[in-house]
Amino acid sequence: MGAMPPERPHPLARAPIVEKACAGLERAWAKGWLPPPSIDPDELWRRAAKGYPAEAERGDRSDEDVADFRSRLSALCSAVASEARLNALGKTMAHGQIVRVIRQRLGLGQLWLQRPELLDTPLAPPIVIVGPMRSGTTRIHRLLAADPAHCATRFCDSWSPVPQRIDMRPLWGGMMLAVARQLDPWIDALHPMGAMRAEEELGWITSALGHSTFETQWRVPSFTSFCEKRDATPIYREFARILRTDAAHHGNAMRPRVLKVPQFSEELPALLAQFPCARLVIASRNGEDVLRSAVSLVANQMTIQSDHVDLDWIESEWRRKLDLSHAMVEVALADFTGPVAHVHFDALGANWEAEIARIYAELGIDLAPEARTAMRAEMCESEHSPHRFHAMQLARFRSGKAA
Repeated sequence: MGAMPPERPHPLARAPIVEKACAGLERAWAKGWLPPPSIDPDELWRRAAKGYPAEAERGDRSDEDVADFRSRLSALCSAVASEARLNALGKTMAHGQIVRVIRQRLGLGQLWLQRPELLDTPLAPPIVIVGPMRSGTTRIHRLLAADPAHCATRFCDSWSPVPQRIDMRPLWGGMMLAVARQLDPWIDALHPMGAMRAEEELGWITSALGHSTFETQWRVPSFTSFCEKRDATPIYREFARILRTDAAHHGNAMRPRVLKVPQFSEELPALLAQFPCARLVIASRNGEDVLRSAVSLVANQMTIQSDHVDLDWIESEWRRKLDLSHAMVEVALADFTGPVAHVHFDALGANWEAEIARIYAELGIDLAPEARTAMRAEMCESEHSPHRFHAMQLARFRSGKAA
């Protein structure tokens, strides 16, 4: 059995290295050794754009897509500055994350100017897993991704979507995870990750300034509201461009890609407009269980970067978001005529092989013997994952006691 991750003695506990980092940064700013990081959108753009031509902002993007990103950037920076109440580490991380997103945006635009044929890559109809975070979507995703007939996105490619001739992204992804584990020793109990492991395409959504990455780290309700009221079409046009680019780079465009991001649930109509031939797997779980697990994850993320985390607000906000996700999925399914399979968290836990066989049958996909073998290996590996301890930690999450 794998080692038990460090117990989390309180819902808002954080690693000592976070306190040391905050104190060190504050001292450096006070003594003038370093300037405080800027969250001004113009300054962030100037920093990120060094080395890129002005036309990289456009690439193959429409005027609408270019304007949408700039509007989202302005709204995000305003919310971070006025609402998030970040500590010194949080301000530094926010600056770095936003600069990285802009640089990725420009890097992709420059690539598409140089190689426009990437955007014409034909794709096999994807398999899209839909459900709010903590509803079992990761288990479904990794089981379906284990099938050799399918393909999936690597963690390192999700968070660094610009292909490289000499691909150093696995190394970069491993370093990114090593730092994350230092800052958050409980991260693998919440969501096990590996640099080259199948992972959700959250990084691609983030590279278009979709809201889900930011609202799980920072309290930015005005940015969340801005995004929820805004047409998500530009997000998913960018997502489709990145998917075609990634598929061309890896040479797997004709194998169905298994896609999964919790934000899909809120914006499923916009996603299906880009992939009308998709097959859908709809994940569900008891609502209160999803809520408790989501609150645990969000609090875990926020407390690293802010000293003012409100558990009651997180619970209220995520209850609202779960209701929104459910409503938007219902809207999308009302107009969708393609294959759909529904799977419940408890049923998958009770007999995953039977549930997977049923999903394949309902989607009209052959379940080959080699797929079953690969899935059993995936399940065997997951039995040794720190994630199994999350249920124990979650059991007393609200009480503040170690599980």
